[in-house]
Amino acid sequence: MAEAGTADDGTGGRRLNPPTAVIKAVRSLVEMPAGPGPRVWIAVRAALSIGAPFGVLTALGHEDIGLQTAAGAFVALFAADRSAAERGKVLPFVALALLACCGLGVLLAPWPLAVALGLVAVAAVTGLLAFAFRLGPPGPVFFVLSYGLAANITMVVDSARLHPPLVLLAAVAGGALFSILVALAPLLRAAERAKPVRPLGELLPGPWIGPQERELLLRILIVAVLGTVVTVLWIDPHRAYWTVSTGVAVIGLSAVRRHSLARGLHRTVGTLVGAVLFLVISPLGAQPAALVLMLVVLQFCIELVVVRNYALALVFITPLVLLISGAATGGDLVATAGERVLDTIIGSAIAVATALIHRRTRRGS
Repeated sequence: MAEAGTADDGTGGRRLNPPTAVIKAVRSLVEMPAGPGPRVWIAVRAALSIGAPFGVLTALGHEDIGLQTAAGAFVALFAADRSAAERGKVLPFVALALLACCGLGVLLAPWPLAVALGLVAVAAVTGLLAFAFRLGPPGPVFFVLSYGLAANITMVVDSARLHPPLVLLAAVAGGALFSILVALAPLLRAAERAKPVRPLGELLPGPWIGPQERELLLRILIVAVLGTVVTVLWIDPHRAYWTVSTGVAVIGLSAVRRHSLARGLHRTVGTLVGAVLFLVISPLGAQPAALVLMLVVLQFCIELVVVRNYALALVFITPLVLLISGAATGGDLVATAGERVLDTIIGSAIAVATALIHRRTRRGS
């Protein structure tokens, strides 16, 4: 018998009644539950992965290329809680997938309609692979984001590419390779080498798709199609990747309805506050050394808090991505921040609405 204030959820557990679910979602914005384990070294690895290549290339006078390596540094966010040897087995596949998404974005960049169709395809395919092989957090969202960043950074302006495509791909590959080397660095210690290492088939089991994965994939497809159509037709085709990546992030890896409500609220509030933070710190980005330091600090903070409060993580994720894309493509800072908030609201709303497709099953049935 369900306790007062709850009902069966769509996955055989408990589903909060709507008013209670909303109250809990709002309350979760200011909660900091205990994390699954220490995050300092994970945060250090992520910060070093994004900061070292950018810092070196900036010192050599190639700040624009250094910024592009940041997309490759997204590799450091995967398999973060596994041993170094296990990360070494998983991350090459992540890097190849990330580079493939960037390559497709570069290839389709001259044609906005093709970029929009590719965005839907990338969201669907990377979602399928991430779920089928149980990749785990952060799921498919950074593949979608990397595709969009690559397409926008190399888009055609006045009959010429904004940035050379091959340089971007080389920078992403270099950033990914450095991230893998950083992930493997603990193997220099004998204690790390002594840890048991599971075979790749256990680290990435599959491929197989269960009922919950099918529902999550359907939701991602809906978000990708609707988010792309709405943004392309009524807002700006070049911003569709942010709308869709927001929706994919809100869907996350859980098929529980209230999870999407909380994620949508966290994504929207976190992005709003993060946009304000971006406006405050972005003038400092005019100094290359300061920009390097900001990216390092933001990435460190993201990994430190992301498993404890998603909204707080978004406060740091938003300026990080805006600094990377803004420095690469230019544009008005206030307008850019406002656009990202609008795109986030649209993507979050679509993603939360898709939670209604989850089936309700009673325990024991």
